[in-house]
Amino acid sequence: MSNKITAMWTRFYALFKARNLEFFRDKSSLSWNIAFPVLILVGFSFIFNDQDNYQFKVGVLQQDTSLVSQAQSEAFLQLKHIEFVPYTETAQAIESVRKHKIDLFVAPQQKRYWVNETSPKGYTVEQLLLGNSVGYERLTIEGRAIRYLDWVVPGILGMNMMFSCLFGVGYVIVRYRKASVLKRLKATPLKPIEFILAQVISRLFIVVCMSAGVFLATDWMFDFYMLGSMFDLLVIAILGALCMISLGLLVASRSRSEELTGGLLNLVTWPMMILSGVWFSLEGAPQWLQSIAQLLPLTHIVDGARSIMTDGTRLWELHTSLVSLLLMTAVFLCLSALLFRWEGDGR
Repeated sequence: MSNKITAMWTRFYALFKARNLEFFRDKSSLSWNIAFPVLILVGFSFIFNDQDNYQFKVGVLQQDTSLVSQAQSEAFLQLKHIEFVPYTETAQAIESVRKHKIDLFVAPQQKRYWVNETSPKGYTVEQLLLGNSVGYERLTIEGRAIRYLDWVVPGILGMNMMFSCLFGVGYVIVRYRKASVLKRLKATPLKPIEFILAQVISRLFIVVCMSAGVFLATDWMFDFYMLGSMFDLLVIAILGALCMISLGLLVASRSRSEELTGGLLNLVTWPMMILSGVWFSLEGAPQWLQSIAQLLPLTHIVDGARSIMTDGTRLWELHTSLVSLLLMTAVFLCLSALLFRWEGDGR
């Protein structure tokens, strides 16, 4: 019995040691596992510093007086942990309340405020306003109020597409390369661009079918706020999936390490999850941060889908998002074909 236990322990230790040596000898993966959390923390320290630790967003109508002078005369505007976003147009601010971009809109000189009754944060901020100011007239947004669920569903589905495209393509390519499947394909007349296009079309079919099925099923359950065309929404989904798949191919174009590829894919997905308006609006954020967000594919997917659903925007009116997605897709595909290696670096 003791010999069997010893043999089992020997085999276990041999595998344990081999796997550890494999990981620690992979300098790129080791470095990435150390560097990635540091980069995330540094990024968060710049984007979400203590000075901007706001819990709520309130729009304030600016007229003849500045926001500073208004704050001096209104106790509510001096509260902490509330970001006060200046607006010059009432209609624009009311639309922001409707779409949950801001939690409340206040016109101090007119002694009025607008609230979306379906917004939990709006209710909380309203109570703060009424507890610190008197004489305000309450106005609710007209028409069907957009629920937070209606506002967030494009972000959730877009995020799901992002993960399915990037990880579904990236890990598959690296696994093919590591298992020498690509090495065997290299011996055939198959060209890199042909292999890449086949991967793109296959993943596109899977992602679009799955996303469409999920959307239709949940729409039947929750009756989403939908003003635009389903066809326009489908076009945005197809272009967005193509762009994400192309990006996944680019990330996995050379690597043989699943750990390194996973780290690189996390590097790509985390900024998009935070800055692309999936869970919260960047309304009132610094302009430089909004400019960075426009460089991310998921931003154009979410903004385009949200505009179609909540604003009834037509496809041709989304030319900025469409052109951006097409250009990104073309660049990612060209770089993928240029950098693609059947056997990876160092082989």
